[in-house]
Amino acid sequence: MRRMASSPTLAQLRSDIVRRHESLSPRLKQVAAFVLEHPNDIGLQTLAVIAGRCHVQPSTVVRFAKAFGYDGASEMQKLFREEILSFAPSPSYADRVQQLAERAGSADPLSPHGLLQEFADNNALALEHLKSSVPRGDLEAAVHLIRQAETIFLIGLRRSFPVASYLAYALPHVENKRAWLIDGLAGMLSEQGAMLRRGDLLIATSFRPYAKETAEIVAHAREAGAGIIAISDSRLAPIARGADIVFEIKDAEVRQFRSLTASLCLAQTLVISYAFQTQAGKPGGSRRGGKRRQA
Repeated sequence: MRRMASSPTLAQLRSDIVRRHESLSPRLKQVAAFVLEHPNDIGLQTLAVIAGRCHVQPSTVVRFAKAFGYDGASEMQKLFREEILSFAPSPSYADRVQQLAERAGSADPLSPHGLLQEFADNNALALEHLKSSVPRGDLEAAVHLIRQAETIFLIGLRRSFPVASYLAYALPHVENKRAWLIDGLAGMLSEQGAMLRRGDLLIATSFRPYAKETAEIVAHAREAGAGIIAISDSRLAPIARGADIVFEIKDAEVRQFRSLTASLCLAQTLVISYAFQTQAGKPGGSRRGGKRRQA
């Protein structure tokens, strides 16, 4: 008997995958990651193809669907098809990246100009994907958390460092917001993270391969009762677990060199949105132009 009334929506499914991910078996984790990262394939491909791309048996995909409240894989797939049909038909992000790679391979990819074209095209695609993939509500909620926080802590290690350092530079220029960069200088990473308290906000950035130190700081922030905004390339990233808001960003990757264009665009959006809301909330809506320009 079908359980139409109780079957989860796609929003509930995605939320449940993140919440329950650690409790899943290794095989179900493979399916979970594929469901989150390749929604078009789930809606359009056959069960056999999906199972092959997940590197599991078809019965595992069925078991995954049932574990999350569906009668079977076909019921889950139907929801993904309906989501695809609700938008204007267009190639998926992965398909468009593949198309760009094929075009680049037929040109002169090793020349400086060829590389410039390839990087520019892929970054433009990443920015287009950013516009369509970041929910309006998440942006508004993130700016609200920034406004309410007593102190904002920023962490982003290795490749993620430019995002965190930009936020640490820009936020204090808006109404002298207190912002501290957790950089681990002199081996003081855990001591810096220990300063997080209830009422503070941690904005953590981490991309594959994820820095375990960043995940540890996020875990401490969660225990301390601080707010958490996570910026990563997957909702299953270690820093995404328990975060109040997760921004899943697909930055451009060219010949195994990954850009930060989309991530920095998001960071700047958060800062400037916070600046505008802060100025709008002041009597007369006065502005402090010099500081806003520096953000």
